Amino acid sequence: MTLPSLDQRIHTLREQGVHTVMATFTDLHGVPKGKLLPLEALPDAVAVGAGFAGPSIWGTGLPRMGARSEYFGRVVPESLRPLPWLPGVAHAVCDGFAGGEPLETCSRQLLKRQLGRLRERGWTFHVGIEPEFFLLRRGEDGRWGVADGEDRLGKPSYDLQAIVRNHGFLDDMRRHLGALGFELQQMDHEDATGQYEINYRFDEALAAADRYQLFKLPAHAVAQQHGQVFSCMPKPLAGAPGSGLHFHLSLTDEQGAAPMADAYGPMGLSVTGQRFAAGLLEHGDALAALCAPTVNSYKRLAVSESASGTTWSPVWKAAGDNNRTCLVRTVAGRIEWRLPDPSCNVYAALAATLAAGLDGIDRELPAPEACDQDLYQRHAAGEPMPLRLPRDLHDALVALRADAILCDDVGPAFCEQFLQLKRAEWDAYAQQVSDWELVRYANAG
Repeated sequence: MTLPSLDQRIHTLREQGVHTVMATFTDLHGVPKGKLLPLEALPDAVAVGAGFAGPSIWGTGLPRMGARSEYFGRVVPESLRPLPWLPGVAHAVCDGFAGGEPLETCSRQLLKRQLGRLRERGWTFHVGIEPEFFLLRRGEDGRWGVADGEDRLGKPSYDLQAIVRNHGFLDDMRRHLGALGFELQQMDHEDATGQYEINYRFDEALAAADRYQLFKLPAHAVAQQHGQVFSCMPKPLAGAPGSGLHFHLSLTDEQGAAPMADAYGPMGLSVTGQRFAAGLLEHGDALAALCAPTVNSYKRLAVSESASGTTWSPVWKAAGDNNRTCLVRTVAGRIEWRLPDPSCNVYAALAATLAAGLDGIDRELPAPEACDQDLYQRHAAGEPMPLRLPRDLHDALVALRADAILCDDVGPAFCEQFLQLKRAEWDAYAQQVSDWELVRYANAG
């Protein structure tokens, strides 16, 4: 099938009433950024790129002046889609360039380079992303809380009353995502008050990452229209489960076969799949920094009971067949990587995940032992446990710095920028005095 030319795309957009292009890129923190361009400027934005001041963007590492101080976001033509909630505006994904070359600190470029390694093997990487999120509202006292004041069941999973009360938000999301080409699968109320999950069909890895970044745009807009805030914060509520961003991972070869799957193998995985899983566990500590990249992420990755009594937080580095208490869960011949959360840069997290899996394959790491126990029950009983993930962002950053293999494979320039910014984030957090500390210590001693 012949792809339409750029002129054809522009003609079609004009017929759809589009006059403006929202050219977007993703900064180091995973936040969509961009600018509005007239449709007439699209050819130049494709060939050269929309220009941005490089040092004004988190994590570019670009200088304040000179030829490489400009960040150019080159529009990917096939990504152009009219935005249903912004009449006349079409969304576009951009690749980062500087000095006419792909920018080493652009996270989308990181993922493209990893996928290039796969193409050399004749493999395609497929990813299903499961967005979990909270709908919040800031109260008159300035504190954040659940937007739906009636959402307070002790065990709120699949609460239909909450779904009915928030049907306006969910139905607007259904309409907008459908118009954007998402193949919706389900929407449900998750295990915490104010928490929801919207599932849609898997895709090739780069398209899946682009789609998730696009997902966030209507989510923010629709929530605002309903007087709510769409929150990617992993753990906004103490005593309740946090939000994950689970990756369902699979490979296909040029014949359409699945090299990681074997219905008769341990955990439904082939030798290749077992080695991929071993790579994830081998680099788990360093991957935590990129997949769970905020101070708050480690409030989710904690051994604690939730208000509902159900906790699936992937604390321990283990793998199991349909075992949600493990970091790596296998199901139907694919791997569910349960470490990422919604605060991650999805391109960087996927690039690092793929790099770790390929390292496991290339070094022929031994298959992980299948875990068939509930690790939370095992922990409560005081039994020996698998090694656990880092307990906080600081330890995860130390692990990433020490993991030369992963940093080199992902991209040293990006990792250096990431470590620099995230160490500053940790230092800023370490200087804060929390309400918990004041309650506990202000009048003690």
